[in-house]
Amino acid sequence: MHDSSTGVPDDLQRDLAVVSIRSTIVDVPTVRRHQLSSLAVRAQSYVIVELRLGNGVEGIGEAATLGGPRWSEESVESIKSTIDSYLAPALLGAPADRFEAARTRMDAAAKRNNAAKAAIESALFDAVGKTLGVRAVQLLGGVVRESMPVLWTLASGDPAQEIEEAKEKLAARLHDKFKVKIGAHSPDVDLARLRRLAEALAGHASLIVDANQAWDEPTALRWLPALRELGIRLVEQPLSAWNLGGMARLRAHSTLPLMADECVFSAHDMLDVARIGAADVVSLKLVKHGGLLATRDVAAVAEAAGIGLYGGCLLESSIGAAAHLQVFAGLRELGWGCEHFGPHILVEDLVEQPLRFADFHIHLPARPGLGVTLDRDKLRHYARG
Repeated sequence: MHDSSTGVPDDLQRDLAVVSIRSTIVDVPTVRRHQLSSLAVRAQSYVIVELRLGNGVEGIGEAATLGGPRWSEESVESIKSTIDSYLAPALLGAPADRFEAARTRMDAAAKRNNAAKAAIESALFDAVGKTLGVRAVQLLGGVVRESMPVLWTLASGDPAQEIEEAKEKLAARLHDKFKVKIGAHSPDVDLARLRRLAEALAGHASLIVDANQAWDEPTALRWLPALRELGIRLVEQPLSAWNLGGMARLRAHSTLPLMADECVFSAHDMLDVARIGAADVVSLKLVKHGGLLATRDVAAVAEAAGIGLYGGCLLESSIGAAAHLQVFAGLRELGWGCEHFGPHILVEDLVEQPLRFADFHIHLPARPGLGVTLDRDKLRHYARG
């Protein structure tokens, strides 16, 4: 029989219906301290989503945050609560393959909560991709690239350690581009650290920096020329997210490209940045934008405005990183590469077969859906009690 309203056989509708959604908080230690301008972490927390369809196929997704509700308003505790109490009930019984309709349902059930929505949407794409035997990127329009340049972030704050770490990555042909977190110390201290890194890695690697909103406008005006002299290629979010006017003024005076991150959560935010000329590049993150579809929306606005694309991360495991790669692999351009090094900063990954890093690139998984399989033993081991 067919449902006359859709033309889809009833048995197929039952197969693709969402029958259960389960969320689990996990805390995984990192191999070293990761210092941002306003916080430091020695363990990364995630919410892992397991979504099951009527056909028995299970999809997985992941939401990441940094240090609780400090990078954005979401914490793993709030993400899990929102999923369990609002988002999951809105999707139970709904067809998993109607991605835009699912997005509409979630938006009606909860405002923002973008990381929570991204985890569920990733699980939907994973489950449907597995059901159809195709990668999630094929459900988004098809593959443009099978691999992409991948940066490693230097964020211990100890230049000697960071130089050794960078040289190890170079020798292993894992990373030849590095992002340096600054802003936790005074600009002159940061500049001395960057000078040591630039001198040690000269001719072998390129550097960008991320201030994570740590500077005000006069500070940025003073120090951007010094960063340029050191050969820094890009500066991420030097000013507070609210200060788009300041970003536009900086961009008008700077010979260094500026990247927007925390000031762009939605496609509307991206449009505002484009209108005022506040950035040359935007950092794309599923947890900011609300999922694969919304990330594509933000990328489309940026592309229309001539703003470059960069694949940002929040230290995702291979689950969250794989979801990002499915989006990045289908974009027309990704001129600044991506930084999904998260699986390698964890003491253990959460999947059976981690993502492949080789020749300074991260490679798109070949298997259906997101292309990774949850390691349930590790899920149980790191699950919060």
